Formats: sequence, structure tokens, C-alpha cells
Amino acid sequence: MPLFFLIPLCTGLITGYIFQKNTDEIACIAGVFKAVSFILSLVLAPWQIQFILLIFVLFVTKKILRDEEFPQTDGRRK
Repeated sequence: MPLFFLIPLCTGLITGYIFQKNTDEIACIAGVFKAVSFILSLVLAPWQIQFILLIFVLFVTKKILRDEEFPQTDGRRK
């Protein structure tokens, strides 16, 4: 399994870490670069990793939607 998708992912993570404390325009540019490199790494990732991420997203969204459907105000369900 080729690991080429790790190159843009690590580059984006390092860029985000370096410019995390800045409030200048360079921080906004670094945030855009981080988002683009994350999307690029997802596109370059092998299908096994994409499938695992898809399953994870489906389970998380199902849990979030279930929690929003039945909000707990005082610790018990109505």
C-alpha cells in the first residue's frame, strides 16, 4: 500500500502547528493550505483507509443525530 497520501497530510499538520498562534493574514493562508492538503491526502489515500473513514463518519453522524433527536435536559429521557 503506497503511503504517498501522508506527505500532504504531514505538511498540512506541520503548517497548521507552526502558524497556530498567529493572528495575521498568514494564519488564514496557512488554514486554507491545511484544508487543501487534508482534502488532497484523503483523495490520495488508499481505498481501505477511505472506507474506514467512511464507516467512522457514518457512526459518528448517526450518534449525533440520535442525540439531537432525544435531548436530555435533566438526565433522563422523556
